[in-house]
Order: sequence, then C-alpha cells, then structure tokens
Amino acid sequence: MIWIIVGLIVVLGAVIFVHEMGHYIAARIAGVRVNTFSIGFGPALLKWTDRRGTKWKLAAFPLGGYVMLHGNEDLFDREKYYALPAKDKKGHYLSVSLWRRAMIAGGGVFLNFALAFAIYWGLAMRPTVVQLPVVAQVIQESVAYAAGVRAGDTIVRIDGEKITNWGELILAKELTAGRDADVIIVRGENLVNVKIPAAERWGLIADGAKTEIRHRNIWQGGVAGMRETWRQSKTLVIVLKQMITGERSSKQLGSFIMIAEVSGKALAAGIVALLSIIALLSVNLAIINLIPLPVLDGGTLFMIGAEGITRKKLPGKVLEYILWAGWILIILLFAFTMKNDIFRVFGW
Repeated sequence: MIWIIVGLIVVLGAVIFVHEMGHYIAARIAGVRVNTFSIGFGPALLKWTDRRGTKWKLAAFPLGGYVMLHGNEDLFDREKYYALPAKDKKGHYLSVSLWRRAMIAGGGVFLNFALAFAIYWGLAMRPTVVQLPVVAQVIQESVAYAAGVRAGDTIVRIDGEKITNWGELILAKELTAGRDADVIIVRGENLVNVKIPAAERWGLIADGAKTEIRHRNIWQGGVAGMRETWRQSKTLVIVLKQMITGERSSKQLGSFIMIAEVSGKALAAGIVALLSIIALLSVNLAIINLIPLPVLDGGTLFMIGAEGITRKKLPGKVLEYILWAGWILIILLFAFTMKNDIFRVFGW
C-alpha cells in the first residue's frame, strides 16, 4: 500500500507540477501576473508568497493543480476590465494579445511534451538489450499462420509503422483492434506482405535468443526520444478514437486508482520504470488537455482561436454556461472512470 500512495504522489506530483509550471512560465513571458500557483486542491498544507506577489500552495488533495492569472475572472465581465485605470491594467490577463493568451493556454501542454521527450531521450542513452521482432513459432490455428506468417520471419512494419523490437510489435498489434493489419515481414532476403485479420490474438511467439544491445550517442538518443514521444502520443490518439467509434471498450479508461496502482509498481521496480511512467503520463496529460472541451487547455485554445477568427468576443454569460458544461462533463468522466476502476478492483 505504501508503494501505491508514494508512487501516486511522486508521479502525479511531477506531471502536474510540470504542467502548471508551463502555464506559469508562459504567463510570465506574456507579461501576465500570476496570483496563485497551486499543486492540489482543498486546504493548503504548505503555502508562501514570493516577492512578485504569487501565492504558492501545496494542497491536501494532489489530484490536479491550477494557476490563477490576474484578471482571468474578468472574462465573464469585460466591462469591469475596461473601467479599470491604465495602471491597474498592467499584468492583467485581458491586457495581452490573443496569441499571448494562446501561449499561456498551451504552455502546460508544451512543457509536458518537453518532460516526456527529455525522459525518453535520457532513457534512450542507456545501453539497452532489446528483443528483436523475430518469430520463433506461429500457432497453426492462429490468424497469423493462416495469413502466411512463419517461424523465422522478422516483422518490420505493421500498418506502415516501423517495428524495431518485440514491444513495438505488441503495441502496433494492439492498435489494430477491430480491423485487419497490413504486415511487412523479412523472410530470408525477401520482403513479404501479408494481411492479418482482426483478432484478439495473432498467435506469434518471440524468438528469445534474438536480442541485441543498442548503444546511442546524444544525437541518436534525441531522435529516439522524439520518436518515442511521438509514438506514445499517436498511440493515445488512436486508442481514444477507437473508444469513440466502439472498436475498443471504454472500460479500459481508468481513474487515479489505476494511476496509483501502476505508479506503485513502477516505484517498486526502480528508477527506470518510474521515469517511464512519468513520461507516459506526461504525454497522456498533454494529449487529453488538447481535447477542445471547456475547462481543458484545448477548449481555451479553441475559444481563443474562434475569437481571433470572428473578431467577436463571447458574452460573459455564454462563456460561463460553456465552462459549467465543461465541468459537468469532466465530473461525469471522472465518475465513469472511478466506476471502471471500482468494478475492476472488485471483479464485478
């Protein structure tokens, strides 16, 4: 239990802190004052005020965070902002251009991607033993055998995605849920194209003797880090799309309970596993925040973009209703993921 609690605090704390720090740094660059920087919600366990007047808080429930910008509340009543004397408009959220507001909204997402990239870059610099995508055996009754895959084949691409190790093969196979997969294999000196029908299991067994140690220099590590960040981002987008279309069950969505379980196991497994989970969760937080729903960064960016294109400001009341609708959707999603986790834990 202690591993689960500590793992949740470490992983969520790191990812949330980086996300909110992205908003904070972007606001400072944009010239907007930050009134509050909070990690968590509820009563403050620790708080202080810096020389710029920003209140820093560590709250009791570390399941999120926020950056409160000076004047952000005046979005609901812009006349209040217009009535301010010029000296009071300095550092006000509405005093900066739309592109600066967009920079603030996207700052958290940008820093989450940067964190994931930095971690994957660092991990890629380690000498790593990888399981090559070489097939040792194909179960005869399986869809892969029927499609023409044979022992000794090396799988190099699945649906156009380059495959360099067995882990990438498994992930690419999972992303083909509900549809046929175009697979390119190397057999001897020849390239062979096969189409494996949609199935939960392909029936492939890896050749455990086919491994290699990979070494990368700084440049190669950076390329590998960027590639892994992109791959994880693309994976989440595809999974979300499959859930929306019904190709994948939405029961796979989990709440902070699932995050706690995975984080606890990673913490117990060591620093590499822990960093990998932090990077993965950082990518997930970035992608989810880009969804154009109110109260998410993507929703803010969408409304800023709409205002920039139409040159019309949303009335305060309309904006208020939109934000309330966004919070209702978030609460419903939270309840749904909690239900999934409770049913999973108790085997219902």
